[in-house]
Amino acid sequence: MTLPEIRKQIDVIDEQLVQLFNERADLVHEVGVVKKAEGTAIYAPEREEQVLRALVEKNRARGGRLPDKAILAIYREIMSASLALEKDLTIAFLGPEATNTHQAALSKFGASVNYAPQVNIADVFDRVSRGQADYGVVPIENSTEGAVNPTLDVFMESDLRICAQILLKIENNLMAKIPRDQIRKVYSHPQVFGQCRNWLHTHLRGVDLIEVSSTTRAAEMAAAEPESGALAGHMASEVYGLQILDASIQDSPNNTTRFLVIGHAASPPTGNDRTSLMFCVQDKPGALFAALEPFNRLKISMSKIESRPSKRKAWEYFFFADVDGHANEPKLREAISELSQHCTFVKTLGTYPRTPLG
Repeated sequence: MTLPEIRKQIDVIDEQLVQLFNERADLVHEVGVVKKAEGTAIYAPEREEQVLRALVEKNRARGGRLPDKAILAIYREIMSASLALEKDLTIAFLGPEATNTHQAALSKFGASVNYAPQVNIADVFDRVSRGQADYGVVPIENSTEGAVNPTLDVFMESDLRICAQILLKIENNLMAKIPRDQIRKVYSHPQVFGQCRNWLHTHLRGVDLIEVSSTTRAAEMAAAEPESGALAGHMASEVYGLQILDASIQDSPNNTTRFLVIGHAASPPTGNDRTSLMFCVQDKPGALFAALEPFNRLKISMSKIESRPSKRKAWEYFFFADVDGHANEPKLREAISELSQHCTFVKTLGTYPRTPLG
């Protein structure tokens, strides 16, 4: 075929796609009407994961030329447009724009919904609690630096639920408007400095490392101040006109941050779920061991446990745990019931799909 003939066929397919997209949009509108009548949540993370997984499997079965990553990116934007049709959604996130949390939110909800950057994690929870945002996105842990304690602390007082999680591979980049050998100070978030500790020691020894509230703020300051650089993501370099001098400098090639989507309701079962719990054990010897024993006996995997001071009285701690399974499954329901017998307080923070695609 000649080039004009190939392009003509592409134009025909594009016309068919536009028609199919609009037919899909009509059906999505009907879904929104039904959901509003039933009073159910517009965003359904369990349905989203099922659809995306099915699309990837169909693409593989057909031997499609597009990689899984491309299929996911295309359909996440289609789903984003669909969400916007069902409701004018607003997503609060730990800002400002161009932070890793912003990128995580975009990777989950796409570009068609509204975004509301917040100054701190407590403000994200507050916006969602007051109904000024439909969902919030906050960081919970990094594979290198561990838990994000402010998020754990806010959960102690909040009634919001975790309804989904996002796993985002983090790539930290050295950026500036000047060559690397002219940099005398570097700005970034404390966790990012921790993620790049070895690289900085090797390549920027003697340079002042200055902690700021976010990677976006770091890029802004590097753009404004002479002899300055920043450690941040690609999006920040584009926003502030900085050149990436060294890309992907994090010490671990698998550096990943886990983010939570918070809302007013947990997700229904998908068959591959995770449940997050918060509890405070009784003040007596062996209380924690006794509290966790049912999970071992019932063969329920616990993938994470963290402790935080309760701030109510000295030496009292809340524990945060992630376990496999849905909170409504009989075995996990039994374990949580037994957990309550050894605790002064137990709360299910949310149940959500365990292995999100992306």
